[in-house]
Amino acid sequence: MNALLETLEPKTFWSYFLELSNIPRGSKNEAAAADWVAEQGKALGCEVERDAVGNVIIRKKATPGKEGRPTTCLQAHVDMVCEKNEGTDHDFLKDPIQVWRDGDLLRAKGTTLGADNGIGVAGALAVLASKDIAHGPIEVLITIDEETGLTGANGLQPGRLNAKYLLNLDSEEEGFLTIGCAGGEDTIVTRKLTRSPAPAGTKAYRLKVFGLKGGHSGIDINAGRGNAIRILAQVLGALKPTFSFGLSAIKGGNKRNAIPREASAYILLDPKQEQAFRDALAGHEAHWRAALGAHDPGLHLALEAGEATTVLSAADTDALLRLLLALPHGVEAMSPDIPGLVQTSTNMGVIDTREDEVEVNLLTRSSINASKTALSERIAATCALGGFQSHVTGGYPGWKPEPKASLVQIVNDTNEKVFGKKLEIMAIHAGLECGLIGEKYTAMEMVSFGPNMWDVHTPDEHVSVPSVSNFWKLLVAVLEAV
Repeated sequence: MNALLETLEPKTFWSYFLELSNIPRGSKNEAAAADWVAEQGKALGCEVERDAVGNVIIRKKATPGKEGRPTTCLQAHVDMVCEKNEGTDHDFLKDPIQVWRDGDLLRAKGTTLGADNGIGVAGALAVLASKDIAHGPIEVLITIDEETGLTGANGLQPGRLNAKYLLNLDSEEEGFLTIGCAGGEDTIVTRKLTRSPAPAGTKAYRLKVFGLKGGHSGIDINAGRGNAIRILAQVLGALKPTFSFGLSAIKGGNKRNAIPREASAYILLDPKQEQAFRDALAGHEAHWRAALGAHDPGLHLALEAGEATTVLSAADTDALLRLLLALPHGVEAMSPDIPGLVQTSTNMGVIDTREDEVEVNLLTRSSINASKTALSERIAATCALGGFQSHVTGGYPGWKPEPKASLVQIVNDTNEKVFGKKLEIMAIHAGLECGLIGEKYTAMEMVSFGPNMWDVHTPDEHVSVPSVSNFWKLLVAVLEAV
């Protein structure tokens, strides 16, 4: 890490990022990282608070002559999505992220990088550590568990913050200023299962779908990428009339807000049918590769030895496969007002088969609350028709764009002064904490910006080093301007 730091600028910024990367901080396991953030604030002589849910609030006084300026809040989340490639030996509960430099990019070895949102945390701490930025009063809000439920923002109490302006540092595209986002809610689908012993003369196999790109279930939902769970269900449904296999389990995806890259079915098959099954599988791989094309060219289907001693009843097998084919996944509607913006979508993100129950998790997003509710109701009706139970949880509001707000103008003018051009104003089809924070602080003006990063929520996540430098320049200039 020390050798890597020598190649990066600004040093203080990257020092915080690399140190944070040494601390395991998957969602709901980020307490040690939040403690570390609080310790950094105290070491810098700032006022530090912790709230009831574990958020960290740090206050830094204005520099001389700036005491009368409005308070500005820098906001980021400390947790990260934990995804790794199959075969990568990494324990997210104890191992540090292995960061490495690839030219102008930073990547991680076989895992998510955590630039989402470690970059934001590092930027906020670097501001607190700086001695040469002329700024008004600053608040830093570092939230917990953003990725799996916006727990920190949801638990933030009204009256905790004094800021007039909030700079959310959780965006992923340089040159853009985000001023609105979608709301969302989860649907949890379950069904009790009936099992029987594996039929005599059968052998256990694992049929797996892998090699897909995956991606962020909001930002990448319209990128044409494959959903491993859906593809697996399509293949199983197509093969079942020809091969009398028994289904023992289906598992796929890791996070409801990540498009599933991998999925597996554990089946019991007559070994005499193995070669014919493999031949048929090769045909389906070719079919799906052609269907996905350049959007997701890495798809593979494979059959390997597996472990299974029981099979689901025929009724449960049929119901489960039909449900996975019927549930929506992908874009439901595009915005009629903002070109290129997804308005409503669903991500079928996770399936897990336990001994006596199967569970499927979906995340529905929309910038229109009525559309979000309507799609969730359609999911519930589909589940009920198939004999599955469902319930909606984890709802959070969207963030209404206010393009004429003074903060939008300040940041846009500052970018033009620093880089010679205006920012592109946009809303995104993803959840930002601004929606929940704005619901509690209705007078607070908010914007979100960040550097270029790609393939977040996947092991291919990477961030542009030069873009981070530009992000830092803009952040410093905005703080001096507000």
